[in-house]
Amino acid sequence: MSDTDPALMSAEQLVSWYASRRLSPVEALQAVLERVARYNPWVNAFAMLNPKALVQAGESEARWAAGRPAGLLDGVPVTVKDLLNVQGMPTRRGSKTTASTPATEDAPAVLGLKAAGAVIFGKTTTTEFGWKTPGDCPLHGISRNAWNPERTVGGSSSGAGAAGAAGFGPLHVGTDAGGSIRIPAAYCGLVGLKPSYGRIPQWPHSAFGQVSCAGPMTRSVRDAALMMSAMAQPDIRDPFCVHEEPRDWRAGIEDGVAGLRVAVVRRLGYAPPVDAEGEAAVLAAARILSEQGAIVEDADPELPDTRQVFGRVWGVALARLVKTMAPEQRALLDQGLHEVAEREGGMSAVDFLGAEALRTEAAHAMARFHLKYDLVLCPTTPTAAFAADAPTLKPTEALWRDWAPWTFAFNLTRQPAITVPFGLDEHGMPRGVQLAAAQLRDDLCFRAARVIEQAVAIPVAFPGSTADAQGCGHHHH
Repeated sequence: MSDTDPALMSAEQLVSWYASRRLSPVEALQAVLERVARYNPWVNAFAMLNPKALVQAGESEARWAAGRPAGLLDGVPVTVKDLLNVQGMPTRRGSKTTASTPATEDAPAVLGLKAAGAVIFGKTTTTEFGWKTPGDCPLHGISRNAWNPERTVGGSSSGAGAAGAAGFGPLHVGTDAGGSIRIPAAYCGLVGLKPSYGRIPQWPHSAFGQVSCAGPMTRSVRDAALMMSAMAQPDIRDPFCVHEEPRDWRAGIEDGVAGLRVAVVRRLGYAPPVDAEGEAAVLAAARILSEQGAIVEDADPELPDTRQVFGRVWGVALARLVKTMAPEQRALLDQGLHEVAEREGGMSAVDFLGAEALRTEAAHAMARFHLKYDLVLCPTTPTAAFAADAPTLKPTEALWRDWAPWTFAFNLTRQPAITVPFGLDEHGMPRGVQLAAAQLRDDLCFRAARVIEQAVAIPVAFPGSTADAQGCGHHHH
């Protein structure tokens, strides 16, 4: 596997090769599609491929030939999670309850990518309506981890994680309402940013619209910043989005962390679990930041118990979703989704507003904490990726114990949080660490993640071939 395989190149490298005519967007897309043909049977990353992608790559090639690229990502292959609308392609949301009619408009993030010239060549799988972490759904089955097919890719941006790790191009759009970008990124050895709320506009808002964001999932920090530059364009359809001048988020990304104050955080209103390897990764990351001139210390933001809050926000959103369905549709839903909706669906409005008040309290506490600390450093997940075929049991407990204990608080507070790969464990599975910054300081997340990335390189996953997929699924690096 060489660095000259366009499917494995960064978006930055692709663009520079297009500019110098060493490579064309059509050749790049063909290289990606060849890898998809070889490895997708094994990882199951796609809800659908875009039949018009090659035509779009050809149009990009013509623009480059004329010396007139459309934008920062002209001709770069991109995938979009199947919760977001891509014009002309259906939005199935991982569910048998949805229609296969094509969307008539692009979601804001998709529009931004297209305006930058990106070639959207497929839609990636999601857990049903993005409800959970294990990477399976009723409509598309199980997505698997390119590092080991017996392990989950995580979710709910399951296919984006699978595609990123398998080398299906450099850029993947995920969405994150409780960790759905950062968890699969950590399990798959990718960089994943949940941006500040409203930074990347949303339309239509999902069931989790109050806490959810779209964001980049990439193999490098600079690519994540580049991708964010295209996605974060204000959109009139989202009245809650941040209105500011578009920028290239790579500006200042190499400025390092000297003088920044970093808090190593072990409590988010409760003590989220983390295994020994996860704890060791955080301590090693703290040491790296400190060696690069950051002021690092342990501190507690003293949040209210965020479990009380997130379970309610999540459960009520799912209950509302289920309520909109006819009984025969409900029968098609993922069993665990039902369970959570049932459990939380009877909540009174007063209780729900109580949870909202606690959410605001958590946001205030974190905002005050950031007056003293530029960054929070903590684990992304309690463990490495677990088994892909494990049934989803007791989802409400799993949410804050196994899946998202380190991620959902930052959705509640709406601040930016990034996960960056931190090497492989003894079983060859990726681990990540997480950095969060004050609201709208996404730039600090990128800067610190870049420092860690330069200190801890991660190899490329080597998926087994289709032949292995028919076998028992074991493979060797």
